[in-house]
Order: sequence, then structure tokens, then C-alpha cells
Amino acid sequence: MASSGRSCCGHGPDPDASGFTSAELKPDKEPTLRRLILIILLLAMAIVVAAATAWAALALWYRLPLPDVGRGIAAGVFVILGLVTVAALFGRWRFSAIAVFGAAFLGITFWWSTIMPQANAAWAPDVARQVTGTIEGDVLTLTNVRDFEWRSNTDFTERWTTRTYDLSKLKAVDMFMSYWSGPKIAHVIFSFGFDGGVQLAWSIEVRHRMGGSFSPLADLFKNDPLVILAADERDVVGVRSNVRGEDVQIYRLRATPQQARLLLLEYVADANALATTPQWYNSITTNCTTTVVKLMRVAGDEVPFDWRLIVNGYLPDYAYDRGAIDTSMPLSQLREIAQIDERARAVGLTSEFSKAIRVGVPFPPPREAQ
Repeated sequence: MASSGRSCCGHGPDPDASGFTSAELKPDKEPTLRRLILIILLLAMAIVVAAATAWAALALWYRLPLPDVGRGIAAGVFVILGLVTVAALFGRWRFSAIAVFGAAFLGITFWWSTIMPQANAAWAPDVARQVTGTIEGDVLTLTNVRDFEWRSNTDFTERWTTRTYDLSKLKAVDMFMSYWSGPKIAHVIFSFGFDGGVQLAWSIEVRHRMGGSFSPLADLFKNDPLVILAADERDVVGVRSNVRGEDVQIYRLRATPQQARLLLLEYVADANALATTPQWYNSITTNCTTTVVKLMRVAGDEVPFDWRLIVNGYLPDYAYDRGAIDTSMPLSQLREIAQIDERARAVGLTSEFSKAIRVGVPFPPPREAQ
């Protein structure tokens, strides 16, 4: 009797011509998918471990209170631990390796949390004092306003003063960009203009020690505290344009007197807080740009996040796109006008400095006039 091609019960898989059923020929996908997910998870874990290892090793190198040899050994040991952990992720000891690495990393993060910035140290003369201020009605009194007389980067006359400003005469805010390392990175200074040509500049800087220097990498690892300076423009701007030879540009901002007042008062509040509770400078999270952005937001201005707030050499491009500076001409032309170096060198670090560097620099028209 010929076979009907079905099982005796009338159901079940049909064999093909080779004699195998369709279920037997269907590939088992579930184990393969699980293996793929596991590999992806392990690779992600390896990246996390590698990043944590790099951070911890640099933290040990920069901040562990040991001689160079001791710091190098400690950092090297943690690198080895990280490499062993990454290798173990793909073997049978992965959970033990993760537990050991996690315990070691938690120990370092706890130690890291105990490192606090100093209030007193042998600071470099130009950042030795933190400005503080008091306000009575419209009168702002600032203590420790810097007014150095610079002859060279190492030859200067120190002078710290106490000054009063009438906030009812505050009219404008200008932004200085001082390019010290190519077109991508700049130091940002905001200056407040009062009736009669009085200018008050604010600069957020690294408070380094005598003989120390600025290191963007080291300052990611609690290397130096933050300092907020209030100073004369011929001091804090002039030392950059006339003494250090940096490319300095000035942009006049579209800001009402009320906005300028709010921003200035936020500077004063932050300076007072910093005098009481020191804070670390951080090259990415707490620097001359990020702190100013925070101040501007608190003062009521909208500052949407943009990559140019991090790569701050492009801050004028950002301000131009938002209409915060003059847009009646191409930015390239405005940038040429904004360069103060030639005018600054011609007038020198004199009482005419602030007036001379603004010659030809346009004010942005009010928004309703555009």
C-alpha cells in the first residue's frame, strides 16, 4: 500500500525528499541571538571598564599625595587591573573580575570625593585675591579689584583696590575673546560699561600656585581652584593683547541695562560664594565659558546648548547666529573690526586703553530696529 506522506495519526511534519523534516532543517536562532546579545553587552562593559580605568589612573597620577614614582606605580597597577578585567570579561571569571574592579573603583571614587580645594596657598600674584562685593541700593562696592601695571609677563606692579560703582549708570556689556591656543580655544572676559567711559571687566580663571601653569588635562583632575577676578580692562585685557601677544577681539553685546545689571549682580553673588566656599576649576565643566553661560541663564537670558559653548573659540559664531552681536555685516568682516591688538599696542596700557580698543566696533541695534 502506498504511503500517503502523513503520519499514522494524520499530523506531524512532512519529510522532504532527503528524509529530514522541516523542523529538523530550521536553524536554531535563539542560541545565536543570545550569544550576539551577550557579546554586545560584554563589549559595552569593556568600554565602560576601559574608560573608568583611564579616569582612575589619571586621577591617581595627578592627585595621589606621593612622589612621582609612587604615583606612577599606583596608576600603573590600576591600568593592569583594568586590562585584566577587560580580558576576564570574555572568560569564566568575569563576575569575580567585575567585583574586584568595582570595589577598587569605588575606593578611588570615595578617596576622590574627599579632595577639597584649598582656600589659602602660595597663589601666583595675579590670582592671589578673590574679589567680593556689597550692594546698597544702586551702589556696588567691590573689594580686591585688580589694577596691575604690566611691563612684561613677569615684571609688574601689584595693585588691589576697593571701588564703588553706580548701578543706575550701567549701560552695556561687551565680550572679549582672547585666543591663546589657535582658533578653537579662547579665554572669555565680560566687561560692563558705565556712563562716563568707566569699564569693569570680569574674568573667570585658574587659581594656580607660584610657579604653576595652566594645564587643560591636569585641571580635569582637581589640580587648581577657580578664581573670579574683577579688574581694569588695561590690566586683565591689556596683559593679553599687549604683553602675552594673544589675539584679542571685542564684541559689543545686545543687552538692555536691566539685563546687564542682572548679569553683573550674578557675578558678584558668585564671587562672594567662591570667597566663602572654594571650588575646583574644570577644563570642561567649570571654566570661563561654562560659568558665564550659567550666569547668563540665571540673569534671564536664553542660552541654548551648542557645541560652540564647549569649543569656545567659536563663541562669536554662536552669538552671531543668535543675534546677540551686530549682524549688519558678515561675521568675517565683524571679526576683523573686533580685533583690538593693533589699537591696543598703539595706545599702550594707559587710561585711554578702553576707549581706543572700541574705535569702529559697532553696537548691535535693538531687536525691534532690525
